Amino acid sequence: MRDQGKDSQRLYHDLSWIWPVIAPPEDYVEETEFFINVIKEKARRKVRTLLHLGCGGGRHDYTFKRYFDVTGVDISKDMLCLAKKLNPEVNYAEGDMRHVRWNRTFDAVVVFDSINYMKTEHNLRQVFQTAHEHLNPGGIFLTFMEERREMFTQNRTISSTHSLGDLSVTFIENSFDPDPTDSHFEMTLIFLVRRKNKLDVYKDTHIWGLFATDTWRRLLGKTGYDVHQLPFKHTTFLEQEYLPMFACLKPKENKQKR
Repeated sequence: MRDQGKDSQRLYHDLSWIWPVIAPPEDYVEETEFFINVIKEKARRKVRTLLHLGCGGGRHDYTFKRYFDVTGVDISKDMLCLAKKLNPEVNYAEGDMRHVRWNRTFDAVVVFDSINYMKTEHNLRQVFQTAHEHLNPGGIFLTFMEERREMFTQNRTISSTHSLGDLSVTFIENSFDPDPTDSHFEMTLIFLVRRKNKLDVYKDTHIWGLFATDTWRRLLGKTGYDVHQLPFKHTTFLEQEYLPMFACLKPKENKQKR
């Protein structure tokens, strides 16, 4: 087994070639269309432009680009290469969602799974602030909680198998929190990769933030949004209850709290 240690995030670097196998863009179409409907229904302005923070390999942008002028930002060069290959018409740039600043604003800003990597309340607030500063008045910031403290299941393990040509990948994911008093946990990924019956096994570890739902609501409110919580059924967690999604509107008057 090949291992590069804690918080290696290899899926976004040397193992990024696995991503198109386990996450084909067609698997994201229905989910993205749900996001599009929420954006159109909740925004207080016509939505033409969209900023995708932490866009990853561009799977959501594959559908977003049919409806909006999309700009994508991600911290991983390897994932941006995948995104540009999949969506050559989308404007992509390298950047950290906590600090990136564009000299323009957008009608909508979205952050999805990548927000899991915010491990402190300060980091979360930075992302919420980035989105707020890039929104037009009446625009919408859409995000959701994939994990939350009150519903966390110790040692939850899920698996799935995916194929592309002669390549087969069995993907195993395990969640473990060694210290429930802090604000993060360990996500361990195991990839069983088979090519023509030859097996390679890879291990990858990601550290995700873990907060209560009320913490997110409080931080979003402090950032200056009108916050609306909606139920969302994530494709990864079909066996579980709905996850909290936040449709956050930027008012015409600045009401940001310090």
